[in-house]
Amino acid sequence: MKKALTGEAECIAPVGAVLGEGPLWDPRAGKLVFLDIKGERIFRIDPETRALENYAVPGMISAVGLRESGGYVASWRNGFTRLFIEDGAVKQTPIVTVEADQPTNRFNDGKVDPKGGFWAGTMDDDEKEVSGSWWRLAPDGRAQKKDTGFKVTNGPAFDQTRGRMFLTDSAAQTIFTAESDGATFENKRTFLQFGKGDGYPDGMEVDCEGCLWVAFWAGSAVRRFSPDGELLETLPLPVRQPTSVAFAGDRLFITSAKVGLSEERLKEAPLSGGLFMAQLARPLGAETALFRG
Repeated sequence: MKKALTGEAECIAPVGAVLGEGPLWDPRAGKLVFLDIKGERIFRIDPETRALENYAVPGMISAVGLRESGGYVASWRNGFTRLFIEDGAVKQTPIVTVEADQPTNRFNDGKVDPKGGFWAGTMDDDEKEVSGSWWRLAPDGRAQKKDTGFKVTNGPAFDQTRGRMFLTDSAAQTIFTAESDGATFENKRTFLQFGKGDGYPDGMEVDCEGCLWVAFWAGSAVRRFSPDGELLETLPLPVRQPTSVAFAGDRLFITSAKVGLSEERLKEAPLSGGLFMAQLARPLGAETALFRG
């Protein structure tokens, strides 16, 4: 497998996000979308000019995907919504609410699947209870629970070539895989298990060569694994808490967080919560899936 990284990561948006997450390349706008879940903000940046847009979004938007008919699909505190950025503001149209009986839960990471649905995982906002589940929003607006028993949900990532997907329970330091065409979910099993000193696998993405890129919370790095799980490359970062990754051609984008860091740690890593960009040796982004609802 050829080397994918060509150099160090650069902070292109030092926004100091409390909980930066959800990077998504929007080819229609030519901009990268990313979030601050706890800060209740959504950002868009043009990586060429570094021009940054910053919007308030009530309800802790946690993940976004592109909608085929325009705008975005998103997960927020307790449901799914359509989201539009118009006239300098964010507008929402709720689709469906889930887990009304679990008021301490909120949605976390999510992504559009190859069948045009949208997956997102819930978790206990205090990270104490193992109460998280994975939900799939179908194009017709129905939400179906696909799996449960997670403490901190992250991912998902889809490997269309091999007919599988990946899910993470960050607290358990475990990446799972399951057979999936996007809508289906069968034979879940452990793909990679990490331990002391590795950090916690967080957001991830599969590249066009079938390799899995994973941000490691408390690991100060993004790591690239082969389709069989072999560690291929490591991208060190000057922040302790990288959270997720996204591709745009031959560029890799990485979000990060400053939540929970002491003043001393923030002095050591002043770019915590910023958005980073690294140059790749070749375009590695897979085709962006669109939500069909």
